[in-house]
Amino acid sequence: MQTDSVINYQRALEALRNGVPNRDAVQVLGSNQTEVEKVFAERLEATRGAAQHGKQATGVLIAGGFGTGKSHLLEYLEHIAVSNNFVCSRIVISKETPLFDSAKMFQAAVDGAVVPGISGQIIQELALRLRPNTQKYADLYTWANSSNNGLSLLFPATLLLHERLNNDPELVDQITGFWSGDRLSISRIRQGLKQVNCAGVYTLKPVKLKDLALQRFIFASRLILAAGFSGWVLLVDEVELIGRYSLLQRGKSYAELARWLGRIQGEAVSGVLAVAAITDDFGLAVLQEKSDRDIIGARFRERGTDEYTILAGRAETGMGLIERSTIPLQPPDTATLQRTYERLKEIHGTAYSWSPPELPPFEISVTRRMRSYVRRWVNEWDLSRLYPDTEIVTDDEQEMKPTYDPDEDLEVSSMPTEEE
Repeated sequence: MQTDSVINYQRALEALRNGVPNRDAVQVLGSNQTEVEKVFAERLEATRGAAQHGKQATGVLIAGGFGTGKSHLLEYLEHIAVSNNFVCSRIVISKETPLFDSAKMFQAAVDGAVVPGISGQIIQELALRLRPNTQKYADLYTWANSSNNGLSLLFPATLLLHERLNNDPELVDQITGFWSGDRLSISRIRQGLKQVNCAGVYTLKPVKLKDLALQRFIFASRLILAAGFSGWVLLVDEVELIGRYSLLQRGKSYAELARWLGRIQGEAVSGVLAVAAITDDFGLAVLQEKSDRDIIGARFRERGTDEYTILAGRAETGMGLIERSTIPLQPPDTATLQRTYERLKEIHGTAYSWSPPELPPFEISVTRRMRSYVRRWVNEWDLSRLYPDTEIVTDDEQEMKPTYDPDEDLEVSSMPTEEE
């Protein structure tokens, strides 16, 4: 009968064979990126303090080449965040989740959230943990009803209804659905306010969808704090995909990157810490060779509107962060490779109840990624175990590089502008 550790090791090895890190692989291998780990620990503590004062801690931007372990590192940081009582969401930038689209970013964050000690849909679970007779709830209620929180009155109105509507569970479910990203008509909210004798307390108006999405982020971050958690960590992977967007969408993405990294003054998302991963050649390949650094700000300002003038400044801030504020991932040194080799050998032996042979000494190359070493070792042990009498010869993996060529499939159509 297989033990849990054996099954976990087998799952880890399967992920490592495919070059796709999962939780099991990260737990058994850990991370060798000590600088990022140190900065991340400092920013977690800063997030706790910033949340108490309605502020947002400065985010972290990491850079590395293809196969250097960016996704592995983000998985490891998720483990650290959850163990420190933070809600954590992995967001992978893609066609379905463009960085500049707050609504889709929010949906990805909600769908991919990991909550310490809780399983299930994040917003509904957080709502169940609200206790109206506590100071944390009082702080949430006071903040939601303040005039400078940046929220539509839809949020304090629905918070009031969630607390008082014990006799209408259907509307309560609709309210948590609204906080999660679903539609809820203003007329339905007004009907609920009548039920609790609060008709006319709130003047409710439609909100633009893009504004509502950001407000949901802000409100959800406060729900997380009110439910007793330390904050919300957003781990944003494959940011380099924005290099394949149109010029306009790249500019908007740079602006959003600056926002999530906490660099837009006056627009803090309290209790949120963002960590974003991007390829290390993005600055040269996109900001310089595509001339984004020179073109985007000017193009936005040419439109002559306040909205695009503001966007121009934010996009330039985001591009500046990519150029000057990334933490580069460190390539593996001899000691790191030796530790990883010994650990993998132990894991492989335990997973398949055998004694893996010593492999030929590995040659360190500045162009070889950690993933290449790991996959080669795992594959050679696999072949030795399955075909013990056969001489094993494996070829080095060819280095893969991302492309930043325009991709029409990534073009995102305009979204509805209003939602009730």
